[in-house]
Amino acid sequence: MNNNAKKHANIPIFIPHEGCPNGCVFCNQKKITGTTALARRNIVPEIEAALATIDPDVFETEIAFFGGSFTGIDRSEMKRLLECVNSFVKEGRVSSIRLSTRPDYINGEILDILSNYGVLHIELGVQSASDAVLSASKRGHTAECAKKALQMIVDRGFVAGGQMMIGLPGSTLADEIQTAKTICECGALEARIYPTVVFYDTELCNMAKRGEYIPLTTADAAKRAAKCYRIFLENGVKVLRVGLQSSENLSSENEVFAGANHPALGELCEGRVYLDLIKEDIEKKLCTNGNTLVIEAPFGETSKISGHKKENKTALLQYLCNKQKTVRNIKIVEKFDEKFRINTYFTDN
Repeated sequence: MNNNAKKHANIPIFIPHEGCPNGCVFCNQKKITGTTALARRNIVPEIEAALATIDPDVFETEIAFFGGSFTGIDRSEMKRLLECVNSFVKEGRVSSIRLSTRPDYINGEILDILSNYGVLHIELGVQSASDAVLSASKRGHTAECAKKALQMIVDRGFVAGGQMMIGLPGSTLADEIQTAKTICECGALEARIYPTVVFYDTELCNMAKRGEYIPLTTADAAKRAAKCYRIFLENGVKVLRVGLQSSENLSSENEVFAGANHPALGELCEGRVYLDLIKEDIEKKLCTNGNTLVIEAPFGETSKISGHKKENKTALLQYLCNKQKTVRNIKIVEKFDEKFRINTYFTDN
């Protein structure tokens, strides 16, 4: 294990809704950002306060503009914020700048500005590669628009990230798998998978109340996210997060009507990924002898492999029973440094 590598720290700067004039059915930006303040504010105290809590010998720090569509805000305001943050980069106090935006707010002029101010990471709200799903969600752009924007970001030398959503109106698992594939095909190196959470005061909430939209359960969200996660994993795309940010403070029943607003959705998703990987490995070894299944696993991943309330172990025993393989015990042995690397074998020991 590489114990010398620095850990990553993010300083999030939330930008209010004025960067996006669209009215996506799922969006209540006031609740997502937790603020209604105008973007024109002094962000230096926010950054200084955050840096005071971060050990530079342990962490590599990045400043990230999240919340609204950053490149859609007023140009002079965008430049002011970038100039402020770039001063911290020039001083060596932070390593890079990250931002998130919409596909229809990316063009050559915008990328010139971002490049001049030292932006490295651009995350794009692709959400879906299905035009039907984007239309039903009132997203305001097409799948082709998202693909072109992602490719433009990659071609200009930025680190591109694709943000996608599962459980949007009319979306199927096949749509979501295709979205993950599209993000990979366009050259993104990073991704986020968000569940569709139904906030109060949104059109989606009204749709759910009328029975026109069925929110995802946490279990369904974990399964569907896991299938997309596998696509990213197989294509070398780093998944930055599954689920809403803890800093978004969305657990209150006063804010969320329904949906997979679970604080451990990422761990549940990764547990499903491990379950699928283990089953695939076992399938090749069913004819070998032994009544104990040994799973050689990455360090620190035992709880994910066991699953929530050991549901993965239960599922594996049932899977083996269905395959007419008698197993009395499952042992997990930490062996590998590489995440998601597993090996299985059967033994009588």
